[in-house]
Parts: sequence; C-alpha cells; structure tokens
Amino acid sequence: MTSLTAPFRSRLLSAFTGDSSGRPDWVSQIEEGDDAGFFGVGSAAWAVHGGMATLVAGIRALLMQTLHPGAMAGVHDWSRYKEDPLGRLSGTIQWLIGVTFSDTTMAVRESNRVGRFHDRVVGTYVDARGVERQYAAGDPELLSWVHVVFTDAFLGSHLVWGSEIPGGPDRYVSEWTKAGELVGVVDPPASQAELRSQLEAFRTAGILKSDDRVAEAVRFIRKPGLPPGMLPFYNILFAGAVASIPLEYRRMLGLRRAWWPAITATRLILVLVGSLLGRSSTSEDAARRRLARLGLL
Repeated sequence: MTSLTAPFRSRLLSAFTGDSSGRPDWVSQIEEGDDAGFFGVGSAAWAVHGGMATLVAGIRALLMQTLHPGAMAGVHDWSRYKEDPLGRLSGTIQWLIGVTFSDTTMAVRESNRVGRFHDRVVGTYVDARGVERQYAAGDPELLSWVHVVFTDAFLGSHLVWGSEIPGGPDRYVSEWTKAGELVGVVDPPASQAELRSQLEAFRTAGILKSDDRVAEAVRFIRKPGLPPGMLPFYNILFAGAVASIPLEYRRMLGLRRAWWPAITATRLILVLVGSLLGRSSTSEDAARRRLARLGLL
C-alpha cells in the first residue's frame, strides 16, 4: 500500500466498520463460536453480503426506507444520523456482517441488540391518508417494510454490480428470511416474486408517501457528513443507487437518474474500492477460520 492510497484506505475502513484497521472487535468474534452459523460457504448470503455492491445497496436501502412515514418518523425522532452518520452506518454493518458470517450465538446476540434499540423507538406520525397514528419500531408493518426494502436493495444492487449468486435470487431471498425472523419479521418473503409482491403491496395500498421529512432525509443521504476526500466517490455511488431504483419509487423520492452513465461509473468505483480494500473479505476469512477449526471446511 503506497503512501498515497493508505490514508484513503484507512478512511474507507473507518467509515464502513468504525475501525481504521478494518478489523473491529466484532470481526474478531466471528472467528470464535461453536457452529457453522445460519449460512456458510457457498451460500447466497455470503456471496451477496461479501461483495462490493453492498456499498451501493446500503444507500439504496436508506433511500427507500424513507418512503414509509412510520419508519421515517422513527429515524427522524430517534436516530442520530445527522450527528453521527458513520456511527449509524458501522452499527448497521455490524448487524449485517454478524448475522451473515458468525456462528448462531453471535447472530442471535446481534439481532437482540437491534431489538433492544427498537424497544425504545415509539411515537406518532401522520400516515399517507392524513391520519395520526402511533408507531413502535417493533410493529409488524414497520419490521416487514425495513426487511423487504433491505432485501430488495441488496439483491437488486448485486444483480446489477455483483457476480453470480449461488442458487440464484430466489435462494438469497429464501436464506435471508432467517435474518428477518431473528428481528421479529412475520412472514418474510421467501422468493424474488414474493419480495416484489410485498414491496409493491406497500405502494399500491397507499401506505408510502413523500413529504418534507423524506426530502430532508434524501438531501442528507445525498450529502452526508463524509470526509471531503471521499465525497467524489460517494457521489458516484449515490448516483448509481438512484439509477438502480425502479422509476415509480424514484419519482416518489423526487430523484432522477444522472445524465451521465451512473451504472458504469459505479462499477468502476467499486473495482477501485475493491483494489484499495482488498478482494478478500476479512469477515469471510474469519468465518472460514472458524469453520476450519471446527472441521467443517
């Protein structure tokens, strides 16, 4: 690593994991444990969540999440995303990577950590029909929305920028139902068709809406508090995320595709970031060492 690229690599790792070494304590814990975990070598979840397209998927998921007024109220009322956007990002990554690559004990522990935070998130919001409603982050509708949007974003981004998925899209959606169940999602989609159906059901039922809160959140996601040196790269990833979102949702978000080839430019950025961070996932490497120790590899 040259003296020119090392500082940038450090900033990237700090942004994504909260640790400039790229190996925070929770990554080291993945190497521990007594079983193979919920997924494993050759799984669709490992392929999707170990790929570089996750960098775009996170942006896409955040954008889509804002369209549910209950979810947006929870973020607006309780999240510290404006004060500590990177901290929120690294916390989400910790859950995603932990559930994907760790043993079952750590996966359950990480999901319970998310659940304990949800227990505090309550309040009221005005729905798409103008009716004031109470919300809690653990409500079945909100849990379902976040899970569906998350799964759609990571699958959709991987299909655009990632490699082949073992077993195809249906296998990924089916495998990731386990993550939904761990945080309390009822009847998570088990196929790509079910995923699309559940996502569309939110839109056609008139549950989603765009308002000033959504516009404010979108502006922040477009220009988050990242180090200046990272912004040109992030701007391209943001444009790629927008380009990958279906037209009907882009319109609700008030976003347009860039006039320049954002999909291709994003692919180039992902290749560049991959070369800086290294093609090998530290989390997958840690999981493989656990499996080898247990004689399961």
